[in-house]
Amino acid sequence: MTFWIEISSPIHDTSITSRCIALLAFRAGLSDPENRLSPWEGDNCCKWKGVQCSNTTGHIVKLLLQGPDCENSDASMQVLGGNISSPLVGLQHLQYLDLSCNRFSMVKIPEFLGSLHELRYLDLSMSSLDITWLSRLSSLEHLDMSWVNLSTIMNWVSMVNKLPSLVCLDLSSCDLSTSPDSLMHSNLTSLESLSISGNHFHKHIAPNWFWYLTSLKQLDVSFSQLHGPFPYELGNMTSMVRLDLSGNNLVGMIPSNLKNLCSLEEVVLFGNNINGSIAELFKRLPCCSWNKLKRLSLPLSNLTGNLPAKLEPFRNLTWLDLGDNKLTGHVPLWVGQLTYLTDLDLSSNNLTGPVPLSIGQLKNLIELDLSSNNLDGDLHEGHLSRLVNLERLSLYDNSIAIKVNSTWVPPFNLSELELRSCIMGPKFPTWLRWPTNIYSLDISNTSISDKVPDWFWTMASSVYYLNMRTSVMDLSSNQFSGPIPKLPVNLTDLDLSRNNLYGPLPLDFGAPGLSTLFLYNNSISGTVPSSFCKLWLLHFLDISSNNLTGSLPDCLGYEYTTNMTSLSIHTLSLRNNHLSGEFPLFLRNCQKLIFLDLSQNQFFGTLPSWIGDKQPSLAFLRLRHNMFWGHIPVEFANLINLQYLDLAYNNFSGVIPKSIVNWKRMTLTVTGDNDDDYEDPLGSGMVIDANEMMDYNDSFTVVTKGQEQLYTGEIIYMVNLDLSCNSLTGEIPEEICTLVALNNLNSSWNALSGEIPRKVGDLAQVESLDLSHNELSGEIPTGLSALTYLSHLNLSYNNLSGKIPSGNQLQVLDDQASIYIGNPGLCGSPLKKKCPETNLVPSVAEGHKDGSGDVFHFLGMSSGFVIGLWTVFCILLFKTKWRMVCFTFYDTLYDWVYVQAALGLASLTRRMDTRS
Repeated sequence: MTFWIEISSPIHDTSITSRCIALLAFRAGLSDPENRLSPWEGDNCCKWKGVQCSNTTGHIVKLLLQGPDCENSDASMQVLGGNISSPLVGLQHLQYLDLSCNRFSMVKIPEFLGSLHELRYLDLSMSSLDITWLSRLSSLEHLDMSWVNLSTIMNWVSMVNKLPSLVCLDLSSCDLSTSPDSLMHSNLTSLESLSISGNHFHKHIAPNWFWYLTSLKQLDVSFSQLHGPFPYELGNMTSMVRLDLSGNNLVGMIPSNLKNLCSLEEVVLFGNNINGSIAELFKRLPCCSWNKLKRLSLPLSNLTGNLPAKLEPFRNLTWLDLGDNKLTGHVPLWVGQLTYLTDLDLSSNNLTGPVPLSIGQLKNLIELDLSSNNLDGDLHEGHLSRLVNLERLSLYDNSIAIKVNSTWVPPFNLSELELRSCIMGPKFPTWLRWPTNIYSLDISNTSISDKVPDWFWTMASSVYYLNMRTSVMDLSSNQFSGPIPKLPVNLTDLDLSRNNLYGPLPLDFGAPGLSTLFLYNNSISGTVPSSFCKLWLLHFLDISSNNLTGSLPDCLGYEYTTNMTSLSIHTLSLRNNHLSGEFPLFLRNCQKLIFLDLSQNQFFGTLPSWIGDKQPSLAFLRLRHNMFWGHIPVEFANLINLQYLDLAYNNFSGVIPKSIVNWKRMTLTVTGDNDDDYEDPLGSGMVIDANEMMDYNDSFTVVTKGQEQLYTGEIIYMVNLDLSCNSLTGEIPEEICTLVALNNLNSSWNALSGEIPRKVGDLAQVESLDLSHNELSGEIPTGLSALTYLSHLNLSYNNLSGKIPSGNQLQVLDDQASIYIGNPGLCGSPLKKKCPETNLVPSVAEGHKDGSGDVFHFLGMSSGFVIGLWTVFCILLFKTKWRMVCFTFYDTLYDWVYVQAALGLASLTRRMDTRS
């Protein structure tokens, strides 16, 4: 926005020169880096830009120095600043003063402005001013100080209450925090428009002082952190035309006493918690204003139920936004009767059924958003042919079939078209060639099974050039075939993944500003062209799962002939192709690399020593299933951010370097909550106008827990060290136990020897541990039983010996016998081999040689005897029947013993007598 210039022809006044001198003195106190006020020349200042004089008196009545564009941050260097100097006080007849959208940073407005008693319009918005005065401007009718920091002014309501002529007051986004419940005496009897949105009130919406301003026609307190139920006082504001309470924390249904609000034209309540049905809400809107209501906006409001079957009285609505609720049922037929509608948004609900044909009657419609529902059925020319003003059409995430004639030419010129997951194929829709104004296009997952026509690439290129905005194209998950053509020159982000593209990559990509290129899961063949080296701005490249062959370009020619010192690649995935050659040389220029996947190719040779110095940010390195050989470079110690290393299925030799202790990210658990500085290497989703246009959803195969598992985005939270299927020798270094964040550790199928590190129990996060098929010896550390997250363990085919440790965690592992098979020296459960019994004669424990053990032994026996005796005594004391049985038994036993003894004694006497 530029100056408001209105030049009149004032009556000649001898004092006009002095007024112009005052303006020049005022200009002298300003900073004007772009010389916006340089045209202030000559002796007739009434002809200067931004200056307006009265036709009758010649006095300067308007000074309009608004910044060049209040909404354009690129114009920040064109604003005015400096000091508002005292010569301005000479303009005593000034009625309009507009200094908005400038940068008078932390400048206190001089109090002399309070003497401009005829001032009626004052706009200081977005000017970064601190102000402590106003009360003397008794004629002020319009005051706009939005985006001015007024946080230090606690009595701001009392201040504006001293302006009895005030009609319009805008204090939105002023960092206000206080709002009194009421005013003892209100002078604001003329106030018609009040905006105090975007402040920090943190209080109930009622009581509040503004509910007593019955003259209000427009009230905006949106995003002010107000809470509580919708205020009952709403029903008293009979003059209300526009009401905006959005973005607060209001709950419940709107009050039932709105019947007198007969002037109501706009109701904006989105982002509150309206508990109730949509039908009930429509009933509570004042029936006397139904034919006047123009805007009804309630997205994100928790509304439920079906839309009413009839809404004929609301035929003057121009804006209906009910998105992001819980509405059910069909899109009603009466929508077609709202012929004044320019915006219709029913997105993100649970609507079902087809789109009604009556929607084609909305000839004034500019935006139509029915996305994210459960709509189905066909959409054809009858729905669209009369929508001549349509600019934005969003139907994504439905099951709608777009069926239009191949010769149909749409009557509208769309700027946004979002049809993801609709059914458009199998042929490429020819009507897409006619909208020449598109800046946002999404036709991914639309069942198109056809070659991309040349006109589509031409259209995309020219459209971007005309509008300077189209840069993202998501055509993923279709069945496009054919080769990839030269790309539109201004394209920055392209997703053609999961299609049937074939043929070689283009020799000239044609898009020098390309930042994201997803071509994975196609059938692209040939080599990677040297033009790849020109893509200096490329951040994300995934051409995995294709049929590419040959070696990668080294980019040396481009390095010597240009000023290129480094590439911008963060994420590079080339896995599952047929690429060959040594470790790619161009990677030494990729110093921002975080994720590198060269797995499942035919690369060979040793790893270069510069990999540890040139990739300081490298966190994920996947080289499995190649033909690399040699030692693991000691320079790997410099990769302190490494958290995922997979060197499996190569021919690496030598020892595991002890310098792995430097891999700090393997010692800290990476989650989405505790690592704010961590850059997601897969976080390449592109957002256009708050709509997700691209989503990196490639899957990665990880061997863990004895099987292949698929991971997508969650792989960034995995901490993995896989050295399996190589020719590594030597011992497993004790330092490996410092990598306490490891989830997966696999060094199987090597020639490792020595014992398992004693501190293996320190790996508290490990879920899968595989040390099988090595030459490890010694006993199994008992610390393994402390690994509570362990769900897979394999120690088979080594030279381990001794008793297998027991522990709760080891007992719950699946197929336990196979964990230890191939170790003849192991014994104990779960193996059938028993451990030999030793020390059959109990030995005296070292700590009991002083006889203290015997003392405790006798104490235990004595206490047991006493307890047993008292148990019998108590039973006999309290159980009469048991006592009688017991004593009868003892009497019988006594008699039997007495008789036997007497008989025995008599027999013995007779034998003795006989012998004598």
